[in-house]
Amino acid sequence: MDKSKADDVQLHIHTPLLLSRPLSRKTGFSVYLKYDNMQPTESFKLRGVGHLCKKGKKSGCTHIVSSSGGNAGVAAAYAAKQLGLAATVIVPETTPQFTVDRLRHELGANVEIHGKVWNHAEQRALELAKQPGCVYVSPFDHPDIWEGHATVIEEIAEDLKEKPDVVIVSVGGGGLLCGVVQGLWKMGDRKSVV
Repeated sequence: MDKSKADDVQLHIHTPLLLSRPLSRKTGFSVYLKYDNMQPTESFKLRGVGHLCKKGKKSGCTHIVSSSGGNAGVAAAYAAKQLGLAATVIVPETTPQFTVDRLRHELGANVEIHGKVWNHAEQRALELAKQPGCVYVSPFDHPDIWEGHATVIEEIAEDLKEKPDVVIVSVGGGGLLCGVVQGLWKMGDRKSVV
């Protein structure tokens, strides 16, 4: 695929935002749930990781290198496959075998098992990404990932037609949180509580 065609590839989808009647009854507020489990990779990670992979492709990258024991690695491998890029995902020893199998067999990624914990896998991935044509795709720590995750707020604004009072986000590495805040600020909302 020509690198100029990277923008034409749609990696993530606009997911439903649905009112949860049980949560709304329990809290006394209108509670909406964003169903990013309906993404092609079953996770919000595709928004940010896919965005970074697209930018890498446009800058001439030919090989994505990621470190993850789960959703970010799946998102990187999926995005690489859709964009016609090679992918290597470094996973720690604790990664479930079904995830390794999915990365290898369904998504075509080269998988290397390295270290007991994710930090060890990340160090190996950073080392591999120094090779020409490679781009390191962090699971959460990059401004382009945050920019991609901000699309969740753009969709919520489009679907809800009003600013939310509160946005509740689960936090692991903080990439989704950074994207949500960036998305709110981009929409001119500096008052919603996150």
